[in-house]
Amino acid sequence: GGPPSAPKSGPKIHPDQATALARFRLMPEQPCENIYITDFIARTSIKEQDGGWTWKFDFKVMGSRRFGEPYQEELKALKCRAALIYGEKSAIVSRRTVAYMSSVMGPKAPVVEIPTAHHHVMLDQPLAFVAALRAILDGWARNPV
Repeated sequence: GGPPSAPKSGPKIHPDQATALARFRLMPEQPCENIYITDFIARTSIKEQDGGWTWKFDFKVMGSRRFGEPYQEELKALKCRAALIYGEKSAIVSRRTVAYMSSVMGPKAPVVEIPTAHHHVMLDQPLAFVAALRAILDGWARNPV
């Protein structure tokens, strides 16, 4: 009897480290052949808490509208140089999104598509990501504002 208990709020506590690690997922989900990178991220993304293991990120942010909010005002208001590096196979960043972001950031903002990479570019193609980033930074160093 009695009234139903209130749903538990807050982060889920897993009984042990292995259980927490088994629940790790990329958001958005995607294949990744560089298991050593995702394993490192998973292991450094959990912490001991309340007799178990849980994630380090802020659950309030994950449940908010943060990911759905438009950022065009923030992009337009940037006072520093900006660039866009994205994965060809991203489930989130479409060609339409790239065209829009590029138009908002302006013609001086480099836009680099990393072939075969999904949304998490640095996990899929870490060397291509570093090469693109180095090229962008080198270009900026050669052409100071």
